[in-house]
Amino acid sequence: MTDHVTHVTHPLVQHKLTLMRQQDTSTAVFRQLLREISQLLAYEVTRGLPMTTRLIDTPLEPMEAPVIDGKKLALVSILRAGNGLLDGVLELIPSARVGFVGLYRDEATLKPVQYYFKVPTELEDRLVIAVDPMLATGNSSVAAIDLLKEAGAKNIRFLCLLAAPEGIKRMQDAHPDVPIVTAAIDSHLNEKGYIVPGLGDAGDRMFGTK
Repeated sequence: MTDHVTHVTHPLVQHKLTLMRQQDTSTAVFRQLLREISQLLAYEVTRGLPMTTRLIDTPLEPMEAPVIDGKKLALVSILRAGNGLLDGVLELIPSARVGFVGLYRDEATLKPVQYYFKVPTELEDRLVIAVDPMLATGNSSVAAIDLLKEAGAKNIRFLCLLAAPEGIKRMQDAHPDVPIVTAAIDSHLNEKGYIVPGLGDAGDRMFGTK
């Protein structure tokens, strides 16, 4: 772990990730595990949120109780695989505003191509959490963060399930101000730009496509 990357080694996270990696894990089980693990990762990525207090009445007496301060945070899914993480985090933070960045990877160049962008207003005043299960080459993630910064976002965190060293370096070089929270840092990328040992294509496994 560095200041830039938080590797979440919690036993529940690692156990669920192992089940997700197995090639014989069904689509339904994979989807459920992703939802569960995303909630555990959300706990880590929201650490250090600004706090204030407000006066409430308990059954015994009034008290100044801690609550999260500032505008509601924004969750931004990098389509389409990001939606699997998004669903779980939203269960934990149902009041969050939600945005979507549509990018697909050109299989020949491995470069991201944008096809959709819709995000909440006033991003400059919100904590923005971008979610995508895989940080592989880092090209799509960097492109998504570029778009979010152009839209005004100043406080961004990136949440993923798996990261490759190549993707981490690409993100650190392009956006050193964006911390990364991940459940695993895998060995490397293969010649097709897939994370090894990885878990295959997260979107395909989540949605049952090939």
